Amino acid sequence: MSKQSLMDAFEVKPTSLKINNISDYEVFQDKELLENLRTKIIQNLIDENIPEDKLLEQYINDEIDKSISGYDLDYLQRNYIFNLIQNEINGYGPITELLRDDTITEITVNGPNAIYVEVEGKLVKEESVSFINEKHIIRTIQRIVQPLGRTIDAANPMVDARLRDGSRLNAIIPPLSLTGPVLTIRKFAKNLESIDDLLIKGALTNEMATFLESCVKAKLNILISGGTGTGKTTLLNILSSFIGQEERIITIEDAAELRLKQKHVISLETRLTNYEGEGEVTIRDLVRNSLRMRPDRIIVGEVRGKEAFDMMQAMNTGHEGSITTLHANSPIDALNRLETMILMNEMSIPVGAVRGYIENAIDIVIQIDRLTDGRRKITSISEVDGLKDGNILVKEIFGYNQNDTLADGTVIGDFIKRRITPKAYDKIKKRGIDELDTIFKSNKIS
Repeated sequence: MSKQSLMDAFEVKPTSLKINNISDYEVFQDKELLENLRTKIIQNLIDENIPEDKLLEQYINDEIDKSISGYDLDYLQRNYIFNLIQNEINGYGPITELLRDDTITEITVNGPNAIYVEVEGKLVKEESVSFINEKHIIRTIQRIVQPLGRTIDAANPMVDARLRDGSRLNAIIPPLSLTGPVLTIRKFAKNLESIDDLLIKGALTNEMATFLESCVKAKLNILISGGTGTGKTTLLNILSSFIGQEERIITIEDAAELRLKQKHVISLETRLTNYEGEGEVTIRDLVRNSLRMRPDRIIVGEVRGKEAFDMMQAMNTGHEGSITTLHANSPIDALNRLETMILMNEMSIPVGAVRGYIENAIDIVIQIDRLTDGRRKITSISEVDGLKDGNILVKEIFGYNQNDTLADGTVIGDFIKRRITPKAYDKIKKRGIDELDTIFKSNKIS
């Protein structure tokens, strides 16, 4: 790394040192000493030329040894200083440790001293982490996205990217952002990989889980609906795990997040335009292409536009068991949004025909919500129940009733099962799946 590169990586100004992890307070009691050592080491790295025959890691180690000479530091303290400097050069700067923390599900950077993290569904300010200034934030964003083949600068002030662990990154900087650079990272949920994980979290009940598993195995077409950050993609990933190993699955996403473990999975990802404004490949392009790839299942990470028509077309032409998600606040809202998306095709299709198309395509709508206490729950599992007076009917099979909110904000509620036998039950039985025989005999879910 050249001297200029090191100067670009650091901008040494008087600033109060922030500790990245609560355990770090136990490592260094003398925060002023740590700040002085950090500043001294960084300045030495900028001022001196790195010998060509030396690796950067070894050079950092040597500089640390010289800088701490004369101080009585133990192994943990020296190791912490090394990690601090290494994160500034090769890592993700101040948020490196936040990205490693599995309890944190989202990181938002609104400014040098305005960093928020989501833990257990609640967004709180992270007081122990800060950037030096706005340039430091932009350099960190650039360091993250550069290996991913993306760039962000004044000419390209907005970027969406997927980190190697599946986490999603969005960044926007001036001139588009009038408040300075803003960074949002939604981390890949490593602790929610199976239906059992959702059960432990209380997101659904055993009977709901059995019903959803049966729906997937019976090749019902499923639409997952929910707001931003409710866990739609996580649920989609979990439901996809019920698909058989012998099936050919094609996944289509803007940023590949799904982690299917089946043997026959083809993953397709959209492509943005290049510097000449050419080469864009959209979700719709990929859905259309997937129909020529002999899929047993088509899984679209999220429909948000004209591709909805092609997705419904696939579901109506023999591609059973397809699953997708969209942003909506209720099952009815989800179907209305789907209708709007199809009408965006600028094709002369009567509204009644569109609704009939949707009614024939979608079997099950799952609503997932984040409650006011931060917990995520499947609040409704409904089936599309035909048309009446030109309107699509939706019949709820399982629901969630919020009864009260405690003084600490905890939501109290009950899962319920409606006193109906859904049409889906017959479809599932015809597939030879008998796990639902005892479920529809009681009203309350145990």
